[in-house]
Amino acid sequence: MIQSSYSAVTVEAVVVIDRENPIAAHQLAHACGADLAWVAQLVEVGIVNAAPASAPPDDWRFFSADLQSALEARRLERDFGVGLEAAALILDLQHEVRRLKAALQCQTPL
Repeated sequence: MIQSSYSAVTVEAVVVIDRENPIAAHQLAHACGADLAWVAQLVEVGIVNAAPASAPPDDWRFFSADLQSALEARRLERDFGVGLEAAALILDLQHEVRRLKAALQCQTPL
């Protein structure tokens, strides 16, 4: 007999992440199941952009694109065992492919 187990998740609050409501570095780390040192590594390799860059990590703020990139980097680490430098390269290549595909679609007549 196969037993299944399910986890219940309760959402307590939903926060919109935008220019007026960025998230802090510790919130980004928590969302990715990581620590602040990991977020600092993301900034170092260019996966996310800290704002303001000259501030200490506790004062950094991040936007939705940064959260998306951080989650994707975490998935690449977890699923494929890549380091953050390799993840940065993979994410850059994915972005470039999407950009080139969009440019091709704009040039292709219907």
